[in-house]
Amino acid sequence: MTPMFSVYLDLLRFLAALAVLLSHARPHVLISADLPLGFGHNAVVLFFVLSGYVISYIADSKETTATDFWLSRFARIYSVALPAIALTIGLDLLGEKLDPQYYAEDVTTHDNGPLRLLASLTFTNEIWFLAILSFSNVPYWSLCYEMSYYLLFSIWAYAPHRRRWPLLLATSMLIGPKILLLAPIWLLGVCLHRWREGYQLKEAGGWVCWIGSTMLMVAFLYWDLNDAMADWLKARIGERPFELLNQSQYFLADYLLAFLVAAHFLGFRAVAHRFQGIAGPLRRLIVPLAGATFSIYLFHAPLLHFFQALLVDQQHSFGGHLLATLLTILSCLMLAHWTEGRKGQLRRWLEARLWPRVQRLRAALQPSR
Repeated sequence: MTPMFSVYLDLLRFLAALAVLLSHARPHVLISADLPLGFGHNAVVLFFVLSGYVISYIADSKETTATDFWLSRFARIYSVALPAIALTIGLDLLGEKLDPQYYAEDVTTHDNGPLRLLASLTFTNEIWFLAILSFSNVPYWSLCYEMSYYLLFSIWAYAPHRRRWPLLLATSMLIGPKILLLAPIWLLGVCLHRWREGYQLKEAGGWVCWIGSTMLMVAFLYWDLNDAMADWLKARIGERPFELLNQSQYFLADYLLAFLVAAHFLGFRAVAHRFQGIAGPLRRLIVPLAGATFSIYLFHAPLLHFFQALLVDQQHSFGGHLLATLLTILSCLMLAHWTEGRKGQLRRWLEARLWPRVQRLRAALQPSR
């Protein structure tokens, strides 16, 4: 992966996280009601393709064993997920005291607390046809999908050949059809990284792919194809099956968008050398922001709710809504220093303290010869 292409992916990752935040802040900043609401979900599609690409790259170049892979994944995920769960619970309880009416109307996720907590800690919120919100943290759903894809990928990449397909089948049966429905989007990123012919794309083809896919993605957003294709699907399969799909309801449009995202990556990779001169300055600007992407994604929803409740007297003013959004962004950037900035320490702790115990337990459970 060239430096410029890496920086560009970091830039897209940050912009996608910001798009998700702004899509949820939309009612708070009084953006025109005529704008489509789907750009936050569309950003998640970009995340999935990007995640598949990066995970495939890491597995090829750095994490060559299942142990390395999962130590890094657990450190990466739990360094943010655990604080996010704790912060969400705390802010929900405090915000409910500040503005009970707002939380009763817009944040009705305080029932079945132990179940929500257990599901969030184990990333089982979305298996089969469950749809268990992590309290007020709606974006948490995609992390549950992501962890399922990590599990499937790790089996395919690291499991012994004779056990690979039985394990993949058993895991697929565990996570269910809803998550599997979006798996091709994540897998597309893996295929893009491993498709060797794609690296031979000529520069002219790269410009066509990059610019053409950009224009088509703008058209996708402008015509709001998420809702159009979802409505078509709903009319074909019925209301109840459609509702059970929950976050996978838009899978038809998601497949189309994922293809455009992959073409965008493919195109820029072929022309990235043309921007090499700005890679250094851009890296110094983008990398610190990209390092806060995961925190922005997982912290913003409960923070938005809390600041909306805190500014109860200004809830219907443009200034109040804008202030809640800005406070959320600043809070996420500050929290990133104490979460994502500590994932290296957590990985070393897991490797030194937890992993040896897991190894001893596994050895004890193995039948003696």
